[in-house]
Amino acid sequence: MILILIIAAAAALARQIRIVPHQMTYVIERFGKYYDTWEDGLHVKMPIADRIVKKRFQKMNAFMTSRHRMSSQKDNVTISIDSVVYASVFDPQSYTYSIDNPILGLQNLTATTLRSIIGSMELDQTLSSRSEINQHMRTVLDEATDGWGIRVSRVEVKNIKPPAEIEEVMTKQMRAERERRQTVLEAQAHKESVVSRAEGDKQAKLLAAEAERDAQIDPCRRTG
Repeated sequence: MILILIIAAAAALARQIRIVPHQMTYVIERFGKYYDTWEDGLHVKMPIADRIVKKRFQKMNAFMTSRHRMSSQKDNVTISIDSVVYASVFDPQSYTYSIDNPILGLQNLTATTLRSIIGSMELDQTLSSRSEINQHMRTVLDEATDGWGIRVSRVEVKNIKPPAEIEEVMTKQMRAERERRQTVLEAQAHKESVVSRAEGDKQAKLLAAEAERDAQIDPCRRTG
């Protein structure tokens, strides 16, 4: 009888043993209140009292936000922008309890921040200042999500797409610029070719004159 009780107790204890994998954390509640955060390793859960409420990877994740449509207030042009936010959870407790849906909150905050930044810029500035926008976004998002237990490490703004008619105009301008550069290069090459040919002709005449002079001097030397 005692042996059966020992085996039953051992089996019950074994069922309460939890192994947290590497780079993961478990948030534990005891009697419905936050109790502890388990990091990777071996842990024992108290029966009935303890409950695992959140399992979360500590490694960095890439969160692809949906495409945003926003307008530049300076030139009143509506553009579409995709963005990727690279973030990790540094405080599982805050991540679990500070906001109902941290990922949705991060996506909404990304859209709001983007709209604020793009709204103060002209289209040309938006297209040429992507690295500055990325850095500004990262600073704002990292500070805003600190209380959510989220660390924003990097932000990539990509696929900035202006309206079709403006994109067509920009394409024509780029084509014209390429053609202008090609014309300049061809003119430069032609100029260099003409100069080189003239220099060659000049050098040939000098060599011919020297040869004729030397030919006139040699008979004189032989006569002397």
